Amino acid sequence: MKRALLAEYLGSALLAAVVIGSGIAAQRLSPGDLGLELFENAAVTAAGLYTIILMFGPVSGGHFNPVVSLADASFGGIRWRTALAYIPAQTAGCISGTLLANAMFALPVVSISIHHRASAAHLLAEIVATAGLLLVIFSLARTRRATTTPAAVGAYIGAAYWFTSSTSFANPAIAVGRIFSNTFAGIAPASVPAFAIGELAGGLAAILLVRALYPDVTPDDAAQVILPHNDGHASSAPPTAQEPVLS
Repeated sequence: MKRALLAEYLGSALLAAVVIGSGIAAQRLSPGDLGLELFENAAVTAAGLYTIILMFGPVSGGHFNPVVSLADASFGGIRWRTALAYIPAQTAGCISGTLLANAMFALPVVSISIHHRASAAHLLAEIVATAGLLLVIFSLARTRRATTTPAAVGAYIGAAYWFTSSTSFANPAIAVGRIFSNTFAGIAPASVPAFAIGELAGGLAAILLVRALYPDVTPDDAAQVILPHNDGHASSAPPTAQEPVLS
């Protein structure tokens, strides 16, 4: 458990540093061109998320997201106590990574964002973004294609930066972390509750959809989320062969 918590903390910290740091760099390198800034931020986030999952996934599963952990627990992939232990590690990691990004760019280590994002459209966007993310993750786990998940998750988040009005936070921990950087990727504290509600609602919708699409999903399937790992499993069965199983 200690190794898994450390992996979730470090992975979350690096994820936040990638998101915030690339946003700051984009603002400085492409000032005034919001489309290009968003493209740069999205591309770096997609690539960074892919590599971070590969680094830490074998230890903890590479969740870095409370909604993923709660959904995984609901399917029996990890114990509920593990999921509840992951959440503070993920949140602390995202805050730490944000502060690190600020420091790397010679900004005040803590600067509260004034970027207000909350609206009905953003709430809907976060529901869609989070539900889509979980559908990607659990469908790949159920069909024994977990080895493709890091690339698929990175690609999905990169795309969702563009097809959602909220730029796809899809993660309550990263939403909290982004409070502490008044830069391109920041979010005002008052906007975070709406984002968190949307993300949790999207997670619940995804659980229902996964159960409808894959009614026979097992704890062994869920134990492959996001990558097969050895800490905190509800099931002790070894990873199965990476062949599609649809029945």
